[in-house]
Amino acid sequence: MSQARQIVGALVFYGRFAASFSQVGYLVRRLFWPTFRPNFHGQHWLVTGASGGLGRQMVWAALKGGATVTAAARSDIKLGELATAAAAEGLSGLEIERCDFTSMNETRQLIERLSSRGRRIDVLMNNVGVMNDTLSMTAENLEASFASNLLAHYVLTEGLIERGALRRDSAVINITSGGAYSVPLSTALLNITSPTQFNGVVAYAAHKRAQIALTSFWRERHRETGVEFYVMHPGWADTAGVQRSLPRFRKLFKPVLRDARSGADTALWLAAHRPSQPSHELVWFDRKIRAAHAFAYTRATKETPADLANYLASISRSSVRDDK
Repeated sequence: MSQARQIVGALVFYGRFAASFSQVGYLVRRLFWPTFRPNFHGQHWLVTGASGGLGRQMVWAALKGGATVTAAARSDIKLGELATAAAAEGLSGLEIERCDFTSMNETRQLIERLSSRGRRIDVLMNNVGVMNDTLSMTAENLEASFASNLLAHYVLTEGLIERGALRRDSAVINITSGGAYSVPLSTALLNITSPTQFNGVVAYAAHKRAQIALTSFWRERHRETGVEFYVMHPGWADTAGVQRSLPRFRKLFKPVLRDARSGADTALWLAAHRPSQPSHELVWFDRKIRAAHAFAYTRATKETPADLANYLASISRSSVRDDK
């Protein structure tokens, strides 16, 4: 794609979504919403990427709503800070689990630990994700952001379902991004391992598009389990990934970027309300169903959600062999 075309595409994208995805869009829509006081008593949540940003906000809201929460992240220090802050606020019911979700081995070990304790999960927040500026490979020969943003979600969710750790009326909520609107579903874009071909922003968008398709697949495949699958995007939130990897974007939009509370709102609302959904592919944003595509060109793919799932299953099996 030429630089000029990229610039034009970016202008169209930002022009179309800036107001809606910003804090302004959230504040305007919130004026028309009823008061939301969540009650999560008796529930147990598993939140990935829980030590900061949206994940930390989800943990905090769940604890305040009466849930017990397993907070999973890779930083012992940040998890310790989260536990200390929760104790200082008098919030009980927090369990912490260190897990580097770029490692499928560690992800499977987390599943085994939770399963061995008989831990049943009412809400799974597949929130962990990263946008890398340069190519980073894992010990399992995977591109690191692909492993974290998508494959770990697949391995974790499928593993918990296989072991019966998700209750029949539980909810799996996948956190995607508005950046998904910029790319079609393409497995060829998901695990780029060539330094000359890797583009962190494109890779992130491709992973987030795949999350939408994967949610659609799960809703069909696991229909009989009673587990409900949702996918939402938080708008333009001022996350650590944006701060690190999109400094020019952040400089331009910082005054109107969403805070963690507004970014996490729809995920928490979905967990509390469990609304019904039509059968077609969709994404939730600001407590409402939105179209999965905003541009015609992102529909132009011959790949299906089932093709994506088969691809992830194949990569997952390969990572098991690489562990041995």
